[in-house]
Amino acid sequence: MDRRARDAGHTFVTPLTTTAASTALHTDAYEITMLRAALADGTAAHRATFEVFARRLPAGRRYGVVAGLGRLTEALQEFRFTAGQIAMLRATGVADDATAAYLAEFAFTGNIDAYREGELYFPYSPVLTVSGTFGECVLLETLVLSILNADSAVATAAARMVTAATGRPLIEMGSRRTHEEAAVAAARAAYLVGFTATSNLQAGLRYGVPVAGTSGHAFVLAHADERAGFAGQVAALGTGTTLLVDTYDTGAGIRTAIDVAGTDLGAIRIDSGDPAVEAARARTLLDSLDARDTRITVTGDLDEHRIAALADAPVDTFGVGTRLVTGAGAPTAEMIYKLVAIADAPGADAPLRPVAKRSVGKASIGGIKRASRELDDTGHAVRERVVATPDLIGHLFGRTRPSRPLQVSVVRHGTVVHSPTPEGVRAHHGRAKTELLPRDLDLSPGTPRLTGAPAGSPS
Repeated sequence: MDRRARDAGHTFVTPLTTTAASTALHTDAYEITMLRAALADGTAAHRATFEVFARRLPAGRRYGVVAGLGRLTEALQEFRFTAGQIAMLRATGVADDATAAYLAEFAFTGNIDAYREGELYFPYSPVLTVSGTFGECVLLETLVLSILNADSAVATAAARMVTAATGRPLIEMGSRRTHEEAAVAAARAAYLVGFTATSNLQAGLRYGVPVAGTSGHAFVLAHADERAGFAGQVAALGTGTTLLVDTYDTGAGIRTAIDVAGTDLGAIRIDSGDPAVEAARARTLLDSLDARDTRITVTGDLDEHRIAALADAPVDTFGVGTRLVTGAGAPTAEMIYKLVAIADAPGADAPLRPVAKRSVGKASIGGIKRASRELDDTGHAVRERVVATPDLIGHLFGRTRPSRPLQVSVVRHGTVVHSPTPEGVRAHHGRAKTELLPRDLDLSPGTPRLTGAPAGSPS
């Protein structure tokens, strides 16, 4: 670690190789330097509460979907600083001796409350609350935001695509369009909100997401002709497979597919052309060949708008890649992590003082929030009721209008206490989505009908 070069104030060191499973350096340097200063002046030991929220949703979105909470709790359990990591922090000057000693013993001992994974959120909804000492809470900022922002962006885009598909299956297949680990997280996020399967095998292994996939154009091109390629695939995978019919000529490909596999062929896939036109032609041709039960899968640069435009097309399954893993134009949920309360002295009994930013365009709301969603007599959401005063909590959940609390205990004293299964998250998301009005589900650009901002607060 003695080889260093300085350029424009930055220090570069020879990287260390470590096999330790640690998420601790999935963070920004300023989290460590803040901790260093807080240890020096004593603030690190003061009780504090941070909240995660979005001041706004991505342009045109009417709701957001919380995702990544399960991944965050997994990452939190591996948030330990190894000797090699601490050596790097000391060598670069990021950590001094006192900070290094603190990090060597670090384990999060605080509490986390959050909206359930799969829950809907709106501007200023208190999506996640982290409570503990200032020192331990500040270290988690980058990890929390990097997971929740990416996963929630994908889940929100995926939920809109599920709406557009009107019950037809969707397969996530964007692995080749993003970072290899982002691909796994995206597959998980899409599944949580209603996608049927993924092409990503690591997501299947790690999270139990159903996997799907048959063949690409390369397999057809690797054979002397299309017939030989189809015959090889059917021989290996059976007549229930999906044949990719547009390598050369789609119509001819469909005829060859049925000739080779018979009328019991499971499905064909079309990856080019105008999907509405191609699907209609394919359905007519398949029916004329007596392959009425052969399904049609469409892929190729689909998003929620293109899927919605295919509402009347004879498409049975959609495969979505690039637009899904990039959040359909909104690759981040724009969530932020802000200090909302802190004690002015160390000790478990020191009272918390609400704090808030007043910066123009970046104001925050002080105080620890509690939230519920008020429902009308038909079960539709009327209001996101959020209060920041502890003595109003009883009033919040004691209203005569039907409502449900939105936050659950996720971590208590450093121990994860909330670990729903993917199927449980899918079920919760489905229930939460039924609380929206039809206009909330509209895919056209619009503004959120609900807000998590308490009355009179900046929004």
